[in-house]
Amino acid sequence: MKNLLYSFVIVLFILPIIGFSSENIVLQTDFGTKDGAVSAMKGVIYSVDKGIIVSDLTHEIPAYDIWEASYRLYQTVSYWPKGTVFVTVIDPGVGTDRRSIVAKSKTGHYFVGPDNGTLTWIEEKFGLEEVREIDLSKHRLASSLQSFTFFGRDVYAYTAAKLASGKIIFEAIGKPLTTPLIKLNYPKVKIENNKIIGTILILDKQYGNVWTNIESQTLKNFGVKAGKKYKVTIYNYDKIVYDEIITFHDTFGNVKKGDNLLYVNSLLNLAIATNQADFASTYHINAGNHWKFIVERV
Repeated sequence: MKNLLYSFVIVLFILPIIGFSSENIVLQTDFGTKDGAVSAMKGVIYSVDKGIIVSDLTHEIPAYDIWEASYRLYQTVSYWPKGTVFVTVIDPGVGTDRRSIVAKSKTGHYFVGPDNGTLTWIEEKFGLEEVREIDLSKHRLASSLQSFTFFGRDVYAYTAAKLASGKIIFEAIGKPLTTPLIKLNYPKVKIENNKIIGTILILDKQYGNVWTNIESQTLKNFGVKAGKKYKVTIYNYDKIVYDEIITFHDTFGNVKKGDNLLYVNSLLNLAIATNQADFASTYHINAGNHWKFIVERV
């Protein structure tokens, strides 16, 4: 028993010395995985601390699509433990005077990246406790001073690794921001003339399902129930691209293969889909502010 106790004490003292960490870093980029960009970021992180656990949210954000990046963060963050550091690099303004930041959410998660709207959904849904601007004179790879096009590697991965490993504290990142973050705008849900009017936020791309910003509580207040039919009209700008009466169901298994349905998705928002087929491709539907999604009682 004494030997076991001694071993435990030794481990407690040795692990900090060798730099072992159990903190998580989660990476999101629009880099894809065809080249070495993502691997370079991971290499920087492991060079700071080999014990950090590095995971991928996704590297398949469409190029420069800050909106999708913002939503994918919201989709994911609440399932990661407090203290996780998210590095999100969708950065069409790389190398310009846009701010590089680290934000701490009220849920205790950290977000490292450019101030370009990527944290719109995190701020709206979870709230931000504090945001600090990265002091680039202290927190970037020394070998990168001549490079201005890969902040994901040179600044964000490096700073995130130091934060996650405990080599720096949040307050050492830089000065607190005194002006608001950049936010992306989108139409809010309205109820008018016996209709719910929302927008299409994002596609569930693997399956072609269409996700709206109409929350389940709004549906409940409107009286939407499983097994009942509703008229759905989808506009692209002012053009109608879908106009049908469709049934609301709790799950896909309640309809035949190839049938359309309304349902509540995993984020508790209204969605529309075709069971085992691609609804978005069939009806040429995409996401964005110019897409309008209307639900009416029949």
